[in-house]
Amino acid sequence: MIMANPVVAFVGRPNVGKSTIFNRIAGERISIVEDTPGVTRDRIYAHSEWLGQNFDIIDTGGIEISNEPLITQITEQAKIAIDEADVIVAIVSVQEGVTDADEEVAQILYQSDKPVILAVNKVDNPEARSQIYDFYSLGLGDPIPVSGTHGIGTGDLLDKICASFPAKTENDEDSTIKFSFIGRPNVGKSSLVNSILGENRVIVSGIEGTTRDAIDTKFSTENGTEYTMIDTAGIRKRGKVYENTEKYSVLRAMRAIDRSDVVCVVLNAEEGIREQDKHVAGYAHEAGRGVIIVVNKWDTLKKGNHSMQQFEAAVRAEFQYLSYAPLVFVSAKTHQRLNTLPQLVQRVYNNHKQRVSSSVLNDVLMDAMAHNPTPTENGKRLRVYYGTQVAVQPPTFVLFVNDPELMHFSYERFLENQIRDAFDFTGTPIRIIERRRK
Repeated sequence: MIMANPVVAFVGRPNVGKSTIFNRIAGERISIVEDTPGVTRDRIYAHSEWLGQNFDIIDTGGIEISNEPLITQITEQAKIAIDEADVIVAIVSVQEGVTDADEEVAQILYQSDKPVILAVNKVDNPEARSQIYDFYSLGLGDPIPVSGTHGIGTGDLLDKICASFPAKTENDEDSTIKFSFIGRPNVGKSSLVNSILGENRVIVSGIEGTTRDAIDTKFSTENGTEYTMIDTAGIRKRGKVYENTEKYSVLRAMRAIDRSDVVCVVLNAEEGIREQDKHVAGYAHEAGRGVIIVVNKWDTLKKGNHSMQQFEAAVRAEFQYLSYAPLVFVSAKTHQRLNTLPQLVQRVYNNHKQRVSSSVLNDVLMDAMAHNPTPTENGKRLRVYYGTQVAVQPPTFVLFVNDPELMHFSYERFLENQIRDAFDFTGTPIRIIERRRK
């Protein structure tokens, strides 16, 4: 069961140093798990951790609303923060003092029922500390002096943030399989949701999303398996300026991925594969979720004998890092193959939390190395002593070796393929970590 982390959003007018503080708190903690082509990172959203508390952070300044006056932009960004976050950090700068734009942001934040923390940035020396008291006039409580550039005061800020998170509710023990549809606008996510619910009429409940105003829908299939469908399709009825901004739709998708066990990446068969598709799918892969590639609107294409194979080949070429993800061609309109999707989600979910016994795993590794001996570098041969599975969701294996540096990525890929051939890990990424044997 994957829990959603609390979310912190940074708001404020331009040039107060939102991104500097964001990067400082995200820190070098943004672990780049693998250097994979096509996995691009969007710096408006990151995971962080402070004293054992995990949370997600949003830099609203990165969500730009083109051609709008500055004050409209700031206003919309603040509203996004109110919508998406559990805790809001209003950032101001000691150098300019209290400005009209700061007051404007404060006015919007009064309307939220979320905890708001006031951080005064650019307090780089003790003399500047005496100037923070002016900011009491904003009515957002005690100002906390920080310096994003030098990292001063970020510990106090993080303490205050973590103390403001909502208490965990007791109903977190939810054993249903959680999955979501993600993809660009208009690929047919909403239609897929509606069609699936039409097919599986046994809707258990429509519960409010954890802190969002999206609705999670629970339903069960004939075999009694319960699912929760996490909606990203924009149940929000807001014709806001920001609904059209690409970054905002990416942000929504990221939030859904973090709460899902299995992510269905939806492509539009009519339009083929776009850059944003790769962007969002890359994030699902990085987050280590189970992935299914769903090609919607398959009914609209004029098909030859090899249409499916050709489209699949194009997908595999563009999404090389998702070679493990099954591909399903569906139509929300004609319900083609939709009935197979819940079973496929269940299969991927089971694979995602599958455990392999160490003895069987080591047999597979020994066989693999007998067929394809380990590489040598500068006359030194890699030795793999034994392997063990240390985690699930995604399945993670530690290989104890004589020198991790000797493990070439191509040989790691070979071992991963051997593990996949021996066990069914369809739809789930696998992590392999090399450790030096003590």
